Amino acid sequence: MEYRVEELAGAAGMRVDTVRFYQARGLLPAPRREGRAAIYDESHLARLRRIRALKQDGFSLAQIERVLGPEASSGGEPLLQALVEESVGTRTLSRDELAREAGVPEALVRAAESMGILAPVAAFTSDESTAAGGDSARFTEADLELARAGLAILEAGIPLTALLEPTSAHVRNTEVVCEQAIDLFDEFVRKSGPAADNADAISAVFRSVLPQVTKVVALHFQRTLVNRALGRLEAGEADPALEAALAAADAGRLEVEWR
Repeated sequence: MEYRVEELAGAAGMRVDTVRFYQARGLLPAPRREGRAAIYDESHLARLRRIRALKQDGFSLAQIERVLGPEASSGGEPLLQALVEESVGTRTLSRDELAREAGVPEALVRAAESMGILAPVAAFTSDESTAAGGDSARFTEADLELARAGLAILEAGIPLTALLEPTSAHVRNTEVVCEQAIDLFDEFVRKSGPAADNADAISAVFRSVLPQVTKVVALHFQRTLVNRALGRLEAGEADPALEAALAAADAGRLEVEWR
């Protein structure tokens, strides 16, 4: 199928100016010319949709250029390729959609966002933002699950104000640990070891290690929380209600799921 630029922009859900901007940046191949008319085809539409998906998954234009540029066909940057492979295709939601599907007020979403609990992926370009309705913030399904879990905690009777301090500490500590984890992956997987400089191997390692790291962190937190609670019981610092709650939870059989 062939498109004029207006038709291509409409099919891709973008403004004409955005299409021309991507073409000027070299992200979109030049169209075929028929006299003064520019003719685009399905490959151009597929490229625009891929650019949009990458943008929604948090990649900057500079990173997208490296992913889609000529070097990408020869392997490109393996770690970036692995991140793309893991991320692209995730459904994204606007702030309003996130609040509605999670069943929480949008004000609560904004509060969680300001604390770093919920993190929008990179915004669209200004043109795309306007075409999408003006709100450029997009969230992933992971944010949706976080919001739902947070609501469950609040519904248990714990006030939001009481959660602020431990939540802020968790966010700060997690950011530090994640930076260290990225450094480890970069040094011992991307730069050295059996998978070094092999895009397919690095992607495979990334995809296999990510859920395991997530499971280690979640299980360690769960075990530590339960052990600390049991410790309080043994020290006589808690009433029988906590003991009953721990027994009912049957903590030893709790499982951590990874999508």
